[in-house]
Amino acid sequence: MDTQQTEAATPQSDEITREVVDLMANLVALFHREYEDAAAARSLTGAQAKVLALLRRGPLPMRHIAQTLSCEPSNITGIVDRLEARDFVTREADRQDRRVKLVAATETGAAASEELRESLNFAREPLAALGQAERTVLRDLLRRMLTGAAGPGA
Repeated sequence: MDTQQTEAATPQSDEITREVVDLMANLVALFHREYEDAAAARSLTGAQAKVLALLRRGPLPMRHIAQTLSCEPSNITGIVDRLEARDFVTREADRQDRRVKLVAATETGAAASEELRESLNFAREPLAALGQAERTVLRDLLRRMLTGAAGPGA
């Protein structure tokens, strides 16, 4: 690989890059703050709300949930126990591998997750300042960044 390709592939630590990183950090902090507040308003912890959000895609193995949330499987067990006690999730053995426990949102859990998602306003107003074409460009850039962050073969 020549030097030009390396420079193009590696972002430079220039003033714009530092400012973009700071702006993204501020956006993430704002999101986390509002997400935690929205979860608490529904008597959920942030971790419980995140599990319910993951389950929007369908039932997931507990180990996959733990990996996605970067925590120990034993932590997920406690979170799922509390969600199950509130009838937000069910837990059952995977039909293909009975050793694997799948967690699925109940109708109550799916409704709570959707209500929480709809209550998050932090991005709606700032995004309203952008036109449709600008939001599309922003979405595409974020997708590209996340794809690049996943690394080769991910």
